[in-house]
Amino acid sequence: MHSDVIRVSREKILKPMGEIIVVYFSSPSNNTHRFIQKLEFENYRIPWEIDEELIVNKEFVIVTPTYGGGGSDLTGAVPKQVIKFLNNYQNRNLCRGVIASGNTNFGDTFAIAGPIISKKLNVPLLYQFELLGTENDVQTIKEILENFWEEGVK
Repeated sequence: MHSDVIRVSREKILKPMGEIIVVYFSSPSNNTHRFIQKLEFENYRIPWEIDEELIVNKEFVIVTPTYGGGGSDLTGAVPKQVIKFLNNYQNRNLCRGVIASGNTNFGDTFAIAGPIISKKLNVPLLYQFELLGTENDVQTIKEILENFWEEGVK
């Protein structure tokens, strides 16, 4: 676990209600997009073009890849499109958790976009997975999201 991760107390976690919704960013490589499709939950993709905007009106968990070259330089770790999306007050306030992907070759900065967003928004970091993820990652995230949403309103 990253040294930057803050623990969100259980009392302060806002569990989402309604349908399970995932908002995600994927570059033109579509790695994250292909992973999200395997989850089979309602989802919305943050546009690649920075001048396009996505506004969400339901509680969601965000899934993002991590950019950057690793080491101690965290500049650019959170994709600029994700930053723009979360800079929108409504989007930021409906985000209930974060899941991030990354590359374990980057050591301590593996999937660091997750802890950065978690700390900034004071939402739980729910999971981190490598690159395209595995079938085990898909099943684990499905279980995490199903348990994270308020019981009886899935």
